[in-house]
Amino acid sequence: MKPTPKKNPAPFSTPPEDASFPETTAESRLELAIEGSGTGVWDRNVVTGRIHYSRGWKALLGYAETDLTDGIEESYTRIHPDDLTYVQTEMQSHFDRHTDSYAVEHRLRCKDGSYKWVCSRGKVTERDELGHALRMTGTTTDVSQIHALANRLQQSINLITNLTNAISGMAYHYSVALDGTAAYCYVSNGIDEIYELTPAQATSTGALIDARLHPDDLADWQSSLQACIASLQPWHHDYRVILPRKGLCWRNVHANPSRQSDGSTQWHGFITDITERKRLDIELQEFATTDFLTRLPNRRHFMARMQEELARIHRGQPGSAVLMCDLDHFKKINDTHGHAAGDMVLKHFAGVLQEELRKNDIAGRIGGEEFAVVLSGATLVSATLFAERMRQRMVSQTLTIAGQPLAVTVSIGIAVMLASDAHVEAILSRSDSALYRAKDAGRNCIETHCG
Repeated sequence: MKPTPKKNPAPFSTPPEDASFPETTAESRLELAIEGSGTGVWDRNVVTGRIHYSRGWKALLGYAETDLTDGIEESYTRIHPDDLTYVQTEMQSHFDRHTDSYAVEHRLRCKDGSYKWVCSRGKVTERDELGHALRMTGTTTDVSQIHALANRLQQSINLITNLTNAISGMAYHYSVALDGTAAYCYVSNGIDEIYELTPAQATSTGALIDARLHPDDLADWQSSLQACIASLQPWHHDYRVILPRKGLCWRNVHANPSRQSDGSTQWHGFITDITERKRLDIELQEFATTDFLTRLPNRRHFMARMQEELARIHRGQPGSAVLMCDLDHFKKINDTHGHAAGDMVLKHFAGVLQEELRKNDIAGRIGGEEFAVVLSGATLVSATLFAERMRQRMVSQTLTIAGQPLAVTVSIGIAVMLASDAHVEAILSRSDSALYRAKDAGRNCIETHCG
């Protein structure tokens, strides 16, 4: 006869009535739950100085159940010496009811001698009739990984900060809110070079930086910034600043904008000193457009300016007069007194010419001893009066070369620039023709082209 097989109990079936379980108090169940979360529990008798540590609290530091005593003084020896005063002060502050609870992050020594960062939180649960603390209960949680992550993050921040502080120029983080409120969230130490301010000054108020901008460039700077906010394209802009120590300087900003969820715009960018580059640009421009000796526009630049004047007349503006000036017997001066004397004569005439010019007039050295002048809006009559003043000044202002007086005269030919002129060469040809008549007439005189 086969034995009847036993049936497996159904899963999740109700246990037999005679089944028994070990009794677990609510306090021990709570302690077990907390222990499973990696947090230890402590309970301190403030009067006796005795502390009860849960098994999880001891395990947190690598101790066995019987490794620790419960005295308060012994507990202080486990706190890192640099943190002890802080811990005691915060706990006493809570005892004295200056704080609603006790919460500190500090280091505790583990069984192996190493230190672990923990967060201790607690609260006085019993007081006597005078309010003195009798009992305090709390938890201790391992936050060493959070501190390690924070340390690595701080190291990265320090590295980036050191790098930005080491390079020439100013790295910055700038933000403009929807209402137009602007703020510098971060600036590197290079702000001293760029604006002669400290990082703290810049992050406290952007007005200090705005005050450094050249008044004539501020509106353009703001307009450029607003255009960048609208387009979200990389921002490149050159502008001038006026600094307390260095005076007038040029700056270049290069920054990338991004729109934030709150509608604000932020830039991470860099500002560099381009003063030397601008100076070189100006020098190169001057070299390309200016006659080195007389500091007047050279032939190429003068012709370009003359073309602009003709275009103005083509737009219906009044005509202008063109003068061709030639220093008389200049070759003889060079041959007799030397080229240094000739250079003095050229510079002298250029100086007289510049003193007579109005703001909108144009003058240039065409070549050798020849100069050309455009008197904007002048008639043949007013141009002749101008030429006569020039001629008389050259006659009256005798130069002294090597202690000897040297009289220098000038011959001048005048023509009028008209709207019917198609190109400037025709006008120069007319004034040049008048100049040759002045030279044929004996020099030191003025002729006009009336054809």
